[in-house]
This record gives sequence, C-alpha cells and structure tokens, in this order.
Amino acid sequence: MAAAAAAAAAAVGGSQSPQPEVPAPGLALDKAATAAHLKAALSRPDNRAGAEELQALLERVLSAERPLAAAADGEEAAAASGGGGPGAAEEEALEWCKCLLAGGGGYDEFCAAVRAYDPAALCGLVWTANFVAYRCRTCGISPCMSLCAECFHQGDHTGHDFNMFRSQAGGACDCGDSNVMRESGFCKRHQIKSSSNIPCVPKDLLMMSEFVLPRFIFCLIQYLREGYNEPADVPSEKDLNKVLQLLEPQISFLEDLTKMGGAMRSVLTQVLTNQQNYKDLTSGLGENACAKKSHEKYLIALKSSGLTYPEDKLVYGIQESSAGTSTLAVQGFAGATGTLGQLDSSDEEDQDGSQGLGKRKRVKLSSNTKDQSIMDVLKHKSFLEELLFWTIKYEFPQKMVTFLLNMLPDQEYKVAFTKTFVQHYAFIMKTLKKSHESDTMSNRIVHISVQLFSNEELARQVTEECQLLDIMVTVLLYMMESCLIKSELQDEENSLHVVVNCGEALLKNNTYWPLVSDFINILSHQSVAKRFLEDHGLLVTWMNFVSFFQGMNLNKRELNEHVEFESQTYYAAFAAELEACAQPMWGLLSHCKVRETQEYTRNVVRYCLEALQDWFDAINFVDEPAPNQVTFHLPLHRYYAMFLSKAVKCQELDLDSVLPDQEMLMKLMIHPLQIQASLAEIHSNMWVRNGLQIKGQAMTYVQSHFCNSMIDPDIYLLQVCASRLDPDYFISSVFERFKVVDLLTMASQHQNTVLDAEHERSMLEGALTFLVILLSLRLHLGMSDDEILRAEMVAQLCMNDRTHSSLLDLIPENPNPKSGIIPGSYSFESVLSAVADFKAPVFEPGGSMQQGMYTPKAEVWDHEFDPVMVILRTVYRRDVQSAMDRYTAFLKQSGKFPGNPWPPYKKRTPLHPSYKGLMRLLHCKTLHIVLFTLLYKILMDHQNLSEHVLCMVLYLIELGLENSDEEESDEEASVCGPERCHDSWFPGSNLVSNMRHFINYVRVRVPETAPEVKKDSPASTSSDSLGSLQNSGTAQVFSLVAERRKKFQEIINRSSSEANQVVRPKTSNKWSAPGSAPQLTTAILEIKESILSLLIKLHHKLSGKQNSYYPPWLDDIEILIQPEIPKYSHGDGITAVERILLKAALQSKMNKRIIEEICRKVTPPVPPKKVTAAEKKTLDKEERRQKARERQQKLLAEFASRQKSFMETAMDVDSPESDIPMEITTAEPQVSEAIYDCVICGQSGPSSEDRPTGLVVLLQASSVLGQCRDNIEPKKLPITEEEQIYPWDTCAAVHDVRLSLLQRYFKDSSCLLAVSIGWEGGVYVQTCGHTLHIDCHKSYMESLRNDQVLQGFSVDKGEFTCPLCRQFANSVLPCYPGSNVENNPWQRPSSKSIQDLIKEVEELQGRPGAFPVSISSETNLSKEMESVMKDIKNTTQKKYRDYSKTPGSPDNDFLFMYSVARTNLELELIHRGGNLCSGGASTAGKRSCLNQLFHVLALHMRLYSIDSEYNPWRKLTQLVEEMNSQLGNEEQQPEVPVLYHDVTSLLLIQILMMPQPLRKDHFTCIVKVLFTLLYTQALVAVSVKCNEEDRSAWKHTGALKKNICDAEKSYEVLLSFVISELSKGKLYHEEGTQECAMVSPVAWSSESMEKYLQDFCLPFLRITSLLQHHLFGEDLPSCQEEEEFSVLSSCLGLLPTFYQTEHPFISASCLDWPVPAFDIISQWCFEINSFTERHAEQGKALLIQESRWKLPHLLQLPENYNTIFQYYHRKTCSVCTKVPKDPAVCLVCGTFVCLKGLCCKQQSYCECVLHSQNCGAGTGIFLLINASVIIIIRGHRFCLWGSVYLDAHGEEDRDLRRGKPLYICKERYKVLEQQWISHTFDHINKRWGPHYNGL
Repeated sequence: MAAAAAAAAAAVGGSQSPQPEVPAPGLALDKAATAAHLKAALSRPDNRAGAEELQALLERVLSAERPLAAAADGEEAAAASGGGGPGAAEEEALEWCKCLLAGGGGYDEFCAAVRAYDPAALCGLVWTANFVAYRCRTCGISPCMSLCAECFHQGDHTGHDFNMFRSQAGGACDCGDSNVMRESGFCKRHQIKSSSNIPCVPKDLLMMSEFVLPRFIFCLIQYLREGYNEPADVPSEKDLNKVLQLLEPQISFLEDLTKMGGAMRSVLTQVLTNQQNYKDLTSGLGENACAKKSHEKYLIALKSSGLTYPEDKLVYGIQESSAGTSTLAVQGFAGATGTLGQLDSSDEEDQDGSQGLGKRKRVKLSSNTKDQSIMDVLKHKSFLEELLFWTIKYEFPQKMVTFLLNMLPDQEYKVAFTKTFVQHYAFIMKTLKKSHESDTMSNRIVHISVQLFSNEELARQVTEECQLLDIMVTVLLYMMESCLIKSELQDEENSLHVVVNCGEALLKNNTYWPLVSDFINILSHQSVAKRFLEDHGLLVTWMNFVSFFQGMNLNKRELNEHVEFESQTYYAAFAAELEACAQPMWGLLSHCKVRETQEYTRNVVRYCLEALQDWFDAINFVDEPAPNQVTFHLPLHRYYAMFLSKAVKCQELDLDSVLPDQEMLMKLMIHPLQIQASLAEIHSNMWVRNGLQIKGQAMTYVQSHFCNSMIDPDIYLLQVCASRLDPDYFISSVFERFKVVDLLTMASQHQNTVLDAEHERSMLEGALTFLVILLSLRLHLGMSDDEILRAEMVAQLCMNDRTHSSLLDLIPENPNPKSGIIPGSYSFESVLSAVADFKAPVFEPGGSMQQGMYTPKAEVWDHEFDPVMVILRTVYRRDVQSAMDRYTAFLKQSGKFPGNPWPPYKKRTPLHPSYKGLMRLLHCKTLHIVLFTLLYKILMDHQNLSEHVLCMVLYLIELGLENSDEEESDEEASVCGPERCHDSWFPGSNLVSNMRHFINYVRVRVPETAPEVKKDSPASTSSDSLGSLQNSGTAQVFSLVAERRKKFQEIINRSSSEANQVVRPKTSNKWSAPGSAPQLTTAILEIKESILSLLIKLHHKLSGKQNSYYPPWLDDIEILIQPEIPKYSHGDGITAVERILLKAALQSKMNKRIIEEICRKVTPPVPPKKVTAAEKKTLDKEERRQKARERQQKLLAEFASRQKSFMETAMDVDSPESDIPMEITTAEPQVSEAIYDCVICGQSGPSSEDRPTGLVVLLQASSVLGQCRDNIEPKKLPITEEEQIYPWDTCAAVHDVRLSLLQRYFKDSSCLLAVSIGWEGGVYVQTCGHTLHIDCHKSYMESLRNDQVLQGFSVDKGEFTCPLCRQFANSVLPCYPGSNVENNPWQRPSSKSIQDLIKEVEELQGRPGAFPVSISSETNLSKEMESVMKDIKNTTQKKYRDYSKTPGSPDNDFLFMYSVARTNLELELIHRGGNLCSGGASTAGKRSCLNQLFHVLALHMRLYSIDSEYNPWRKLTQLVEEMNSQLGNEEQQPEVPVLYHDVTSLLLIQILMMPQPLRKDHFTCIVKVLFTLLYTQALVAVSVKCNEEDRSAWKHTGALKKNICDAEKSYEVLLSFVISELSKGKLYHEEGTQECAMVSPVAWSSESMEKYLQDFCLPFLRITSLLQHHLFGEDLPSCQEEEEFSVLSSCLGLLPTFYQTEHPFISASCLDWPVPAFDIISQWCFEINSFTERHAEQGKALLIQESRWKLPHLLQLPENYNTIFQYYHRKTCSVCTKVPKDPAVCLVCGTFVCLKGLCCKQQSYCECVLHSQNCGAGTGIFLLINASVIIIIRGHRFCLWGSVYLDAHGEEDRDLRRGKPLYICKERYKVLEQQWISHTFDHINKRWGPHYNGL
C-alpha cells in the first residue's frame, strides 16, 4: 500500500514534466491497490489530498502528449513509437480508468452493481441503418414512433395497424416514452415502474466516476482537437477516419457506460453539462503547454468553420457565396449586419446567466433583418457542446452518434442535448453542404433529430427558449441562397426574381432533406405550429423562402431542333416543391381546422398575396404570359389556394374577405391556366422536341403523390377565379390559352395563326375537357373527406383492379401524417369494403401468380363511375381507355347496354354557397356561342372534330341544364327576344332560354379559297332579308379575343382610379394573321338553327335514320314527372342527346313546345322512292361486303379453335384430362412403320437409318426421388435452434448406406449390379412430344448460335426451345426405326412352357449385339444414339455416376444406364401419385419418351455383355450342383447373394440385355421368375422382423402343411421353410438388447402377414406394369387401392387366368416357380448363411429393405412469416459464422445459406449455387429471408418464382417493403411443390437469367 502511495506522490511531484508513455512498472502491476487507496482517500470528509493525488495520476495516465496525434499525421510516427504501437498506451489508459471507476474491485462486478440501480422506464435502444424495427400506428402519438423487435413482441399489438420496417437512417426504441406513444403499447418491461422500489444509489459507488470521467472526456476532446488538421482545403476523409479508428476503444468505453443504466447516465449527464468542469479544464490558461496548444487548435477549427468565438471581438462576415448576398438585397433583406456580434463579451456572460440556458447571443428579429449570429457565432460552455461540435466536424461518426443517443433516456441530458443541437444547427447545415458523403451524413443527422423533435413537450420548450423556429427558417433560407439564379420567366431581361437552380448538387442530391424533415416534424406539433402562424416576421421570411421555388425549372418549348441534352433536373424540382414547400404547408394546414384559427389563415393569406404581388412585379407581369414557356412550380399560388380552401371548408371564413381585387385575380389565374394548356400541348405532341422529360413532368404533376399538392390546388384556384371574374372573360381566356380561338368559326375552312392543323383537334379536346373538369370537380368545393376518399378510390378501381397496397399508394392521402386519412385507417378500410369486392389470389395455368385484387362492385359501375375524376387522375392516357373498356364490359355483361357506351354523366355534390358564381360560366353567351358553333360544325362534318369533342360539348350543355337557377316565365321571354339583342347572338345569358333561340345568319371571315365565298350571299336577294339579318344577331365569333381585351380593360380601369395608372401595353398584336397567309374575306352564312334543332338533327345523324327522334313525353306523360329514368343513365351519344332534350323540356314548357314543333317540321314523311341503278350498285356492294365479313369471321373462328387445340396438346403441363393423342402414336392398323412429322421442315415420314427423326427432350439431373422419406409426417422448416433436420431417413441416404455396405463385403462388379443409383442426381428425360429430323435440328441450332438476340438459354450448352411450342429443351432423342408400339407382331401370347422361355431368354442374352439393325456399321442413327448417350451422361455430375471402386470400370456405365431407366419409371410413378390406381394413359404416357429411351439404353447396354458366369439369370433359374465349391476361394470377395439384390434393378438389367424389340412372352417370363425371388425376400424380411416365439410358431404351422398339393404356393409353408433354412446360420442368433427396437410388439396374424407381403411386393409390380405399358402400349386398368395388387398381378400375367375370385386373394397364388421352390430357396439361403457366419449384424440389416417410400415433399412452412424471419434474419452462417447480408434457406432440406455471400465462396461458386448442386443435383429452391421471395436455381440459370407468403389482402410483399404480417398461401406452396416434383420449372416460369455462379 505504502509503495503505491509513494508512487502516486511521485506522480504529483512530476506532473508538469513530460512523462514516459507507460506508468512505472510497479504501478502497472498494482492498479487495483492504487484505486482502492485513492477511493479510501477520497471517501474521507476532507478529500483534497486524495483529489490532487487522483488528478495527478489521471494527468499522467491520460496525457495527450502521445503518438496518437502523430499517428494521425503520418504513418512514420506511428512506426517510430516503438513496439507497443499506438494502441498500447490507449489500452493501458483504459485499463486504468476501469480500475479507478471500480475503486479497486473487479470491473464486471462494478458494472453489475450499477445496473441494479437502473430504473428502466425507457428502453432507448439505439440502432443503426438496416436494423429491423416496428412501427404501430395504433399506439403511436408521433408518426415517427418506432419499437425494437423485442419490445414489440413483448407488448400486445394484436389487431393493431403495425408494420415491420428496415431502418433507413437508424433510430431508437420509444418503448416507455409516453410523449411519443400510448402507454397501452408499452412492453412488459417498460410498463411504468414507480421510482419508489428502486433503492437510492449509495454515494461511494459512483464517487470515483465523478472524479475520473471529466478527465477522460476531456482527454477524448483533446484527441479530437489534435486529430483535426485544418488544411486549406477540406481535410481528406482518410485522415478523419484514421483518427476515429484510433478512438474507437474510448468511444466504445463511453457507450458501455451508458448501457449500465440510469444511475451511470445521470453521472455522465452531470459531467457533460457541468460548465465549471469545462472551464477549468479547457480554458487553456494554465501553464500546461499541451493544454494551450490544444486550445489553439480548437480556436483555429472554429474560425475555419466560419464561426466566431464571441471573445474574439471579431465578427466574420457571411461565408456564403457573394451571389447569395447580392440576391438578398434584391429581396429586400438587409445583408449581414456587422454590429450584431460586437456586443461586449462580459455583457453577454451576464445575459446568459440570467437566462440560465441561452447558449448564444441574440438580437430580437425584426421582420426584415436576419440575425447574423444565428449563422456564425458559437460559444461552447460544456463538454457536451464541444463534443457535439467535433461530432459535426468529423461528419457524425456512427459511434459518436450512438453514444450521444444512448444517453437520451436521461431527461436532464435530453433537454441539454436538444438545446446544444439547436445551437449548432447552422453549423450542421454548413458542414452538410460541404460534405462529400452527404447521404450518410443526412441519415445520421436525422437519426439524432427525429429523437429530439418528435417529442412535443421538448419541441415546445426549445421553441420558446432557443428560438428554434427562427433558427430553422433562417438556416433553410441561407442554405437555399447559395444556389439561386435569375429567373427567366416572362421578362428575361428585366426580371428581378431569383429561383433555385435545380441542377445544383444541393437540390439534385436532396441534401436539404434532413433540415426540411426536421422542420416538418416540429410543425406537426400544435403548440409549435401556432407560434409559427402567429409570428408575422417568420411568415414573411417563410414566404420569401417559398418564393425561391416559384417558377423554378422553367421549360421553353423547342420549335426547331430537338434538344441535344435532356436535363433530368425536373426530379429535383418536383421533390423540392413537395418536400420543402408542400409538406410544411400540409403541416400548417392540419392546425387550421377550427373556427378559432381564422386569424392564422388570414395571416398566411395576407403574406402569401404580398409575396405573389412582389413576384408579379419582379417578373414584370402585365396580362399576357410569355408564349412557349411553362413552369410547373407555383408554390405561392398553391399555398394561397389551400389556405383559402381550408378557410371556407373548416373555419367558416367569408371567402370574399380574403380575396384580392379583380385585377389580382386575373393575374392569379394566368399561370395555373398556362399549366393546364401546356398539359394539353404536351399530350398533343407539341413539345416533342423537348424530349421525354417534358412528358415526365406532365405525368409527375398529376401523379398520386403530387396531385393534391399540385394540380388540385391549381384547379381549385382557377375555380375560385372563375367564380369571381366575368364569365365571358374567363371562357375566352381559356380558348385563347389553348390556342383554338380560330377554330371556333362556322366556316368550313379557317386559318390558325398559332397552331398547326394536326394539333387542333387534340387542343380543342383539351380545352373542352378542362372546362368540364373545372365545372364538375368538387374536391375543394363542398365534398366531405369521406366523399373525396370514395371518389378517389372509385376512380382508381375503375381504371384497373388494384391490390390493397397499390390503392393505398395511388390514393393521394393528405401528406401530413396527422391528417386523419392515414393509410390503413378506419375510413379507408370501410370505404374500400363499400365500393369493392375482393378477388382472392388465383393461379393461371401459365404459372403467373395473381395477387389478391379489389374490383369495383356492380353498383359502383352503375352509379359512381365518374369519367371526369378518372381523366383528372390518370397518369397515362391509356388508363382512361381502360376504364371505358371495363365500363363497356360491365354494361354488356349486365345487359344494360350492348353497344359502345359514352362516358356516363354523373350527378355532382352540391356546391358550397361560396362558389355559386362558378356556374355563371355555364350561362354566359361566349360559351353558348362556342357550343352552338361546335354543334353546327359537327353536324356539317367539318374537319378536326371528334366524338370526344361532341361528348364534351353535350356534357357542358347538360351541366348547364342541371345548374340553371331561374325557372323562367316562358311567355314574356319569347316576346321581347328579338328586339333586345342587336349586337349579339343570344338574347340572354341563361342556357335554358338560349337553347331555343334560332340564329339565322352569321357573318364569318374565311380565306378566299373557301367554298362559302363562291356562293352568292343570300342577303343580296331582297332587302327585307337583310333587315332580318341585322336583327338576328349576325355576330362574329372573333369577338372572343376582342371581348376578352375589352373586359380586361374595363376591370383594370375599375380597379384603379388613380391618375398615375400605368398604361398597360396591348399585346394582342400576335393574334393578327401573318402577311403570308391568304387574304380573309367576309362571307355570310345562312344557318337557321337553334341549339335544340341542332341536337335533334344530331340525333338523326348519330342514329343514321331520318326522323329518329320522337319526344318520349308524347307517349308517356309520366316521364316529365319522374325524370330520373335508368334507361337514360348508360348509353351512347344518342342516349345523351335524348337525355339532354328531356332535361331541356323539363326546364321550360317553351322548350318542350319547340322540340315538338321541330320534330314535326324536320322531315315530312317521305314517299317511297325508286331505287336508281347507282344506288342499287352501292347496295350490292354493301351486301358483298357483309358476306365477305362473315366469311372472314368463320375463318378466324376456325383458326382460333385450331390454335386452341394445339395449345392444349402442347402446353398442358399438368392437366391429365385432355386426351388428344400426339403425333408419335398415329397408328393405323395397316401401317407397321411409325410416321413422324418434323416441326421444322414440315415433312412427314418414318425415321430411317440415314435420316433419323428425334424427339425434342429436356434432360435434367434430379434428386427428387432421393427426398422421399418413410414417414408420413412431413418435415418442418426449423425455426428454433432445437429443431434440426437430419437427412439420414431420406431415400437417397438409405440407398447410399446400402451400397457402401455391400461394397465393403462383396465383389465390386457384383455390387454394382445389385442396386440402382440415381436417387440423387438421376437423369430425368421429358419431352413436349414434338419430333424433328436430326439434321434439321442441327441447322436450327446453327441459326440460334448466330442469332444475336439475348436468349434466356445458352445455345453453347445445346439448349434450345422447341420450334413449335417453345418449350425449353436441350437434346434430341433418336426414334428407333421400326414398328409402332400398338401392333407389335411379337405380342401374340404363345403357349410355350415357362422352362422353354427361360432357355430362350438366356440364349438371347448371351448373343452379343444381336440387333435387327446391325450396329457395327456406323450409320447416322448409331452416331446420334451415341451422342445422346453422351448428353445423358453429361447431364449429371461425375459424383452421381461413379460408384465403382475402380474408376472408369464398364460396370459403372452399366449401372448408370439401367438406373436412368429406373429413375424415369420411378418419377413417372410419383407423378401418378405413387400408385397406379387411376390407371389410364395419363399425360405422362401421352408425352412419354420411355420407349425411345429404352432403345437407346438397350443399344448401349448390349455393348457390355455380362460374363455368363455371373449372369444373375442363371442363379434365378437353375440349381447349382456343388455348393461347396463357392466357399473354396476365400481370398477374393464373394459375390452378392441373390437375396440381397434389388429385384427391380434385376428386371431392368434382364430386359435391357435382351435384343429389342422384346417379345411379350419373354417379358412375362422374366417377370415371373423375378417375382419368385421378390417373394422370397419378403418372407426373409418377415422372418427377421418376428421375435423368437413367433418364428417357432410359424415354423411349426408351416411344417404341418408342407405336404399339401400346392405347397409351393402357400406362404405359410414357404415361410416355415425359410425360417428353418436360415436357422442353420447365425442370422437369428444374438437377439441382444439392441434388437428389441426392430421387433414389432404386435403378434403377426395371417391378415397382417398377407398385407406385409403385398406391400413389400407392390413397388416392384407398379414399376413393372408401367414398363409393360410403355413397351407394349397396353393401357393400365384403374382400380381401388385395396385391390391394386391383384389387378396389377393379373395385368402382368402372374395370376393364372382361371383363378377364382371367391375366397380372399392370397399373394402367394401368383408364384410360378421355374424350379422346385424348396431347392432354390435353400440354395439362396445358403449364400446368406455363409455371409452371416462372419457378419451377422450387417447380414440382418441388408435383408430388411424399406420399400414403402412416401411421396417427396418440400419442408412444411409455418403459418406466419414472422416466425421464419425472426429466427433466420439474425442467424449466423455455419460456414463463415457471420450474419449474412442476404440469408436464404433451402426448402428441400432446410440448410441455411448466404445468398451471393463472398464469404462462403468455394472455387468461384457461391454458396447457393453450390448447395443447389449438392442438394438437388442442380435444382435449388431457396426462400430469401429478407425478401420473402422464393428463388429457383436450375443449372446455370435462375428465376424469381414469387412468394408463398401473402398478407391479409392476398398480396406478396417482396423485400418486405410494407412490413405487414404475412401468412402462408397453401395453394401457392402446393403449386411450387408440384412444379418441383414434376420438373416443370423450366416450362412454367418464363423469366430466367444466367447467375454466373454468383448466387
């Protein structure tokens, strides 16, 4: 102890002189003792001595005079610092700190002790980007609320609207914070604990911390100061990162301290915020050189950041670009005021003292100066402040951010930190602007700020005490000022307006978003927003900010050349307006919902109008917009509009009180109207030379995320202007803006000076459609929120069926999250269920997966389909068409209307009284003249008019009739009609009365070339007609423009009576015709029509009949009483005309009378006239045309049905119903040669030696068979550590074990004949059934090779698609020339005895190469057969072919070949469901290529003749005389005993060894012989399974019956014989303990015995029957499951034909022994006995074969996806022990793999590809954990299959973007499994791509 104390004293003594790096060795050894001593010293009441001692020690241990700084400067210093390296000293220092904190105890115990005092009321877990967190909207108070997975699962959120999300910027868990979320959602751990049960922290526990930590943090700050070298340019990232890496351990240490809980956090808070500590340590006034140097560095850093330290008595001017400053002056801001920072510093200290927390000097903001100090004065008074400063300077290192956030659960810290953050706000902005990594930095900033500003209480406090709003607005303003440019809108030369430049990085990269998002976040708090709305200065500043965006990204129409460079700045512009202007606007609007908030609206509107007035002045705007330019960005207009709308809708403000004068309204309407006209121009292709981006802008403007902040306010503003301005002025402005004024003339020809003829039609359509929208849209004119939601939803659903998520996305929600229409909120769901029906997800046979969709209910189409809303909301024009098509289909289907309907007219919501003036547009003469003119032109078939124009004209007339106010008194109006109107067309302005007004003559201006000029004008005939002409208002439509000018002048003069009125320049000159055009002359047209008469004639024209209109009320007077007649609600133009006439008649008796008169007058009944020759000719023509049409229909129908039948045969991948036979089996009895069609050259003919035909086949390796298991219960996907899947019970594993056992004890060549391989990696062959000549195929492949188009397959690997049905294939299987299967001459049953047949079989097998076609000569056919055999071999990997111990032995090939046959038969059996009960020739039979495959295999098998010595056939059919000779040769391994052979393999060997084609009786003979062996194997297996007593019992009963007549066919006799034979060996001995497991406890009854024997033999019978079906073309009988055995055995000819069916069937009756049974059995048993002499155990194991495999299945998946996700997304990979970035799991075997992970790459193969080869021989099915999607790997290609997990609305959630709970879709999973088992991935999934082994 004393030594330690002395050492410490020494340390004090020498504390000023430089110390060695590491403390003296004595000290190092005894840190604990020193710590304990110091703690004791400090615990004394008078602890000064102890404190000094500790100070000294810390001074030395934590000295910053270290190589650290050097290490940051350059590597050499680090190297020079000796062996310890730069890290050693730091380690040492940390060790010291830990020891001192623990006060001599163990550090871990200390941690545990502190944790005990943690009052864990808040979770506060901090996470970084990509962490998976949850958000529950039901529990959240703030929209930013988030929970960590643990708290979420611990809380109860059932039935809530929650989702899982991947954090983008990082975040922190809010559990336990009642400011941000409701307490009901807290998890079990954080449901508020009262602080009473947490004991008080003992003083001495944390005493050392209070002394040590300030020094430690100061040391950290010194490091940060040292490490930051401020060169002339920005310090390079590398240096900063180096410093940060060195500091990693220190910061981690601090982070660990924060995790110790509340007690430690409060100590840290004290240390970080204590101003005295900071002053003492950092002032740099002491004589310590090191401290001084450090302080200087700090000041330099401050200065270089453009910040002043108040003491310096200097103020640095703004460090912004000079351009920014000069534009400020324009704006009317004062520039930086120099005096602000120069107040005396002492004075400032007092000021701060008095506030207690004001961290910065500030001057009250006046409205026109901006406080400079906000931007560039910073003074640090505590560690926390300087720490944050360096955090910003180092661009927010993740570790520092996490540490600062981990402290937040401490309330006192939270407040202090928030204030510090606000104080540094301007500095953050500057650093962000300069940063290279602005994205990462933005995320980190938001990570912090969202934690601070989401809390309303805190936000309010900071707003009040630190002027948060001023700071934010000022900082935003400054930020944008750096990228302003002069606006080119309107008056380019003299414009004073500045706008942001969208090409700048600041906007292009969205660098501003962290600041804007903070601003939006704090505006969501009512208390803060109120302060903002009350503060006039702030509003002025904000409107100035918004005006920077007004008119940005100006488009100028290119008239000559196409633009060279299409700028993409428009993304930036739209994003900026939405985020920086619209989002804050919605935030403010959400607080203006009630009457009491009227004042706020008045404020905003007032400053908005002022800003707009300034803008008009700045761009020098008078009354005409500059031609050919448009900007989509008018945020000031939109602010104004939205606040007006709110004022009327929610605050009951009088609209007129917030509207400006008429002149201002006229200006206000110009730019929004310009946008609407430009939209029409863009859609008319008038802007094509500006490139695609202009279309992009037009689409974005109406797109769902933007429309309610852009087009909706624009249209609303136009509606407001229209309701207050003179209607004639407004209407003429519209047509003028749309440039179609010249078109509106009665003359048949006209001249348009501003528009090309080809654009006229679509521009006219645009103008009329705009008017219809303007007059019928009620979004802001009286609809309630629910009605709006409903209308939006109906419009979207009418365009297309929608998924739930796309609906949520497409419906413009009020962008402010607190607005009430939250996605998933109650009203959304209830409206959805009211208007739509859910269509569950289905499959199409093509394999494309459908999502769950919502489709409109019938009554929605009937009553709510609103074409106007659809047109307004469509981004693509085709969607309007799609809506109309769907509407048409509905009407046809429901029988409401058969033809092509017109858009229906929909009744509108009543107008809000404030906007009644809007309807005056419908009752103004200008509009009536336009409508009249257009109706006339349509009737006269003038050019450039379309049905759409007519439709809109009628729509407008109907709107007018629906909205006419006065029911006029009929009589007097008609009397004074003509007199009243000398100058105009119509008597009054009411449409109802104007409709019946006849117009006789019209004077028009026409080009001299027009037909009208040629005629004499009727006026010249008599004077009185001229008089009447004067009377009936011969006017000119050209008055449109003149009219507008006149009105405009009137309004201007009215609004400004001052003398100094500026004379506004007339800009109408551009409407005069250019000189080059032909002269216009005046002509007078005789018209003599009224709107009503035009309508009636139109009816005739549309219906194509004379006199088609007959007033309905003449027949049925009721119609006039109840006008709402469903008959008129849907229909085409005729219906629309009828509906309008009916409405007109209803509105006035006069109209009714006139309609009746016109109908009488129009056409007197016509006498039937003779048909002239010319007419007859045309009639004949018509008839001929009709006939031709019918013929064509017939042909088309026939073609369609042919195509359909082809599709059925070619495409049905899994439809077993269709029975169309394929070309292979076109059998007519007289032809013996099969005929094939080549699908390439189209010729038919047999397959021949020199020109063989082949089947198109796909060869693929498959391990599906190997996945069969023997238990019914399917394996589940493991979702806990305990559940693991072991593959030992799979078919593949069992067969593997068996083969290796045999190879251990028996001769290799014999082993390879005793089993089959191919359970894993077997080759499966499938065909689409089409054939082609092999030479045609070769040239086809050649052409594919030269084809440059990217195919989804690789031609070099031999892949191609069938030329006919496009099915994927990779080889051609030659068809063997010769007979058809059906009429095989060999099929006649023969009467030879079985003994004779056995001999024949043996002889035939022994004859090598005895083929009808001599193979020895090299023919084309034999070459092809060899090449296809090569293909088959290369299909699978070498490890799945070579099982022999001697590599390359012929036995191996032999084994491989017959196993291919086995694989294909077994797989077909699985496709049939595992049994043959269904019988019939299933699809597999129809398109099977087994017959051809057998020929190829047989051909190759016969090249290896088996040595007759070893031919198993001899062992089966002959008795061997001398048994003992076998045992003589002990030294070499014996052959495999017959009873260990796999009988099915033997069958295939025997058959493939025979010459082809095979005779039926030979086949049956082989089957009979093999069945005897199989049956014996079954008996042996039973005998092994029985226990001792059972065995002796059976032995006894059997022995008694041995002498009955057919003892050889009684299983009891045979069993007893087997038992007695085998008892001679050691097989039944040592029934030890372990055997009990195998013994069945149940005693065997004869029934169970019979069942066991049948089950044992069934698999063989099934395979054999299939084989017979393919070789001899016999159909399979269908049967019940229980009689499958007997049916198959009789079908195979095992059952004698005379077998009686009365008594129960016995399997033994099928036996037909070729030699005496008992002899051959004893011979077979002898082989076993001789083996079990030595190896009894293995002998027994080999006898019990598991033959009953269940069908293969994929792993069973859990119901809820979350269970998979939570287990796997954090699971570490077993290979590289990291958590994979893209984890995946194999659905076949459950292996967990890293997708694309380089960590697990082996020889350039990534793990998934590798696994697909090992697990599925090239086919892998993986579930991607982070995406919920299934990916299929097939060989060298892969495809995304889709997801089997759907949400509650039947939708996939790829990449878990929405994060809603997902549930298994059993049907989809079944389809996936089906495709896996049937090997049809290649055919069904269309989108394949190469994976280059990178998955």
